[in-house]
Amino acid sequence: MNKKNKLTLKDVAQQLDVSTATISNAFNRPDQLSAARRQDILAACEKLGYHGPNRAAQILRKGESGIVAVVLADNIEYMVSDPVASTFVKGVSRVLHEKGKHLLLYSGNADSIREVADFVDGFICYGSPENSKLASELTKTVKPVVTVDFNLPGQPAINIDNEQAAYDVARQAIKPQERVAILGLKLIASPATCRIYDTPLIDADSSISHRRLDGYKRAMSDAGVEIDNTLIWHIPESEGTYARQAAQEVLCSDNRPDTVLCMSDIIALELLQCALAKGIKVPQELKITGFDGIDEALRTRPNLTTICQSSIEKGALAANMLLDKQSESITMPFELLVGQTI
Repeated sequence: MNKKNKLTLKDVAQQLDVSTATISNAFNRPDQLSAARRQDILAACEKLGYHGPNRAAQILRKGESGIVAVVLADNIEYMVSDPVASTFVKGVSRVLHEKGKHLLLYSGNADSIREVADFVDGFICYGSPENSKLASELTKTVKPVVTVDFNLPGQPAINIDNEQAAYDVARQAIKPQERVAILGLKLIASPATCRIYDTPLIDADSSISHRRLDGYKRAMSDAGVEIDNTLIWHIPESEGTYARQAAQEVLCSDNRPDTVLCMSDIIALELLQCALAKGIKVPQELKITGFDGIDEALRTRPNLTTICQSSIEKGALAANMLLDKQSESITMPFELLVGQTI
């Protein structure tokens, strides 16, 4: 290794004939030096090949880094393109920016949080990570943790009442003796779009999808509608390609359903577009409900009947809970928006 990479704060101070405090202030406390003096110090350090005090050592001394990790249940590419998840991240980012903190996006597909645990002040976990090891580490870490849209033992969580929300929108849509299908999201352990049939559900204790399924089924039971697992689809991601396949299967099935309950607006919008392209009248021949309340669902015509929840407010709340080290879980409100698709 080149010697200049081994320079310490003390080495540089000696070579420049200044105090270590002067060097430290030039990098970390610019208000303590005149602008000209600081620029001279930084230029001299650059010439020596010194790029500032060791960040890891600073974190160990101060006990904090000013960095908050947002652990995403899905891969980062999907999460930043999904309108619900990206709006949530925007809410987190806004609060962290206001508080002078920094955001680290961390994939829940990673094997462990240990590689970043020493360098962040806490974790906001959005959606239940599929990696059980990672979830276990989040329950044991000494760093603050806030979970969103799922629960971890001993950690504060932010949710809406997904079961009641699903019940409310389904009860509004379905009528007695109707044929009802459900386009579900992450219900079983399959990477492909498919009907669930008798396949065991996964993550039943923590998954918001299963809470929504429970709400749909309760509404169907109260309306006297038969629950048929051959009319429940599993969609592995709330993404157009997967949703489009399920939509085509539903619309082309024998004895097409009267109502389709969709676990996200993305799924519902794909179904709506496929139905309209086939000349199926909505809601006269097919009723559709969504979930989330994304902007596109409100703009489309006919506009979607859905459950609205504020993802940006959810993100801001998660960031404030973490920074304030709050320990109480919060259930946020939701709104049933009755649109033109039922």
